[in-house]
Amino acid sequence: MLDSIAEKAWNGERLTKKESLVLWEKADFYTLAALAHHRRFSFHPDHVVTYVIDRNINYSNICISGCRFCAFYRQPGAEDGYVLSHEELAAKIEETIALGGTQILMQGGLHPGLGLSFYEEMLGFIKERFPIHIHGFSPPEIIHLARTEGMDLEEILRRLQLRGLNSIPGGGAEILVDEVRSRISPAKCSSDEWLEVMACAHGLGMKTTATMMFGHIETVEQRLEHLLRIRELQDRTAGFTAFIPWSFQPQNTALRATPATAVDYLRTLAISRLVLDNVRNLQVSWVTMGSGVAQVALQFGANDFGSTMIEENVVAAAGVKHRLSVEEIRRIITDAGYEPRQRTMSYELIDDTATR
Repeated sequence: MLDSIAEKAWNGERLTKKESLVLWEKADFYTLAALAHHRRFSFHPDHVVTYVIDRNINYSNICISGCRFCAFYRQPGAEDGYVLSHEELAAKIEETIALGGTQILMQGGLHPGLGLSFYEEMLGFIKERFPIHIHGFSPPEIIHLARTEGMDLEEILRRLQLRGLNSIPGGGAEILVDEVRSRISPAKCSSDEWLEVMACAHGLGMKTTATMMFGHIETVEQRLEHLLRIRELQDRTAGFTAFIPWSFQPQNTALRATPATAVDYLRTLAISRLVLDNVRNLQVSWVTMGSGVAQVALQFGANDFGSTMIEENVVAAAGVKHRLSVEEIRRIITDAGYEPRQRTMSYELIDDTATR
């Protein structure tokens, strides 16, 4: 049975949940690597590995969600809670552009005091001053805003899009199984609501990414359920540009778990590549796993090295502080036998011959 499933995977045929589980539990480490690597080249026959120069800007750390896995958020009224001013935003974006950045990733908490006008003004301020792609506001933030304003989800997204929101990150997905979500983030949107935001955004012409935070209380079957729900929506909308699985970091959080090993991460990455037969790009997570494991991940189905992370706060708050420069990312990719190329959010290659 394992051999026939492996043959299906090698030929690029769609795997069922049961077949995927057999591969996950029975296939050896190197077989999974070979299958995922082969599948990667069916999507991307060249030897290019992409990356994006951007900055994570957390416009606020005030949040009422109270997720057990988060070490970054602060309750309303906390002394070290903040909302960035327009001047602070401008300084961060100016530095990003000066470093060759093409986009900013903007996320914050579920702030109880910020309405739609705040987001519209912030987007307008940025777009009036900077030629930069805004990849912002994860589905839980969108759902929270729709509830706060008592407005239709599509209307919220249309208004944000009109003011300059270009695409939506896949944050807040965690595991798209409500049994898990009710235990680790009970105040956050449901899995159906997360998917609804993405479907609505895709319908409005916005591209998005998808993520999975694993290695806490979920089972392997629940990881697979997550992957299958992403695949089902992608069948309908084709709006996801990439998938990014990353391992939970338990330090400084209220959720106790043993961090995922490198082997668990690489197996998860490989299975993701085989199950997500309709999502072209798979991104490594060097921020959580480090540069060495991320380099090995390029042999386990990944074709993208992700962001340079000029600034990153959420994972750092959990005590993990891996840092890489553009030059280091390019060297790591080159040493693995690939050609590094800078890209945009939509995976268009940028002419970066000056830095090659």
